[in-house]
Amino acid sequence: MNTSSVTVSSEVLASKGKRFLNYIIDYVVQLSLVALFGIAVALMAELSGNYTLYDIVVESENSALDYLIGFIILLIYYIIIETFTARSIGKYITQTMIVLEDGSKPSFTDILKRSFSRIIPFEQFSFLGEDARGWHDSISNTYVVDLKKYNEKKIAEDQIEEIAQIGTITP
Repeated sequence: MNTSSVTVSSEVLASKGKRFLNYIIDYVVQLSLVALFGIAVALMAELSGNYTLYDIVVESENSALDYLIGFIILLIYYIIIETFTARSIGKYITQTMIVLEDGSKPSFTDILKRSFSRIIPFEQFSFLGEDARGWHDSISNTYVVDLKKYNEKKIAEDQIEEIAQIGTITP
């Protein structure tokens, strides 16, 4: 079978419900990572006896610092996992994946654009529009597809291509 990519069309895009579930799951994962970071800082402080970093990170009531830490964790989470797998934890659970318009895997640069555009205020709700594409999708020219629908379309297109090739073979 041919391993060609599938051009993304509206019928293979992930639904708004799946996109929202992706957001919720990934947000919980990110909150867990923030908590683990806080625990790691506390353990390092306790083991070393130096509480300077603990006081800055954990005890501080500086909301700008809280946002900065959250943003850094968001970037690390999405850049690492989506660069290597084109899927976040939420996308694994909902069986969705990130692709380019031609169905190919996004590049590191595409994932960087996608990740950095997530800091736009209210961006996380932008996928609730008519086509379920968020600003981070349109800025990076990426799409989130339903894996089952995408694979079904890919198989159908590959079969059509095989039939076309058979028809062009002359005896």
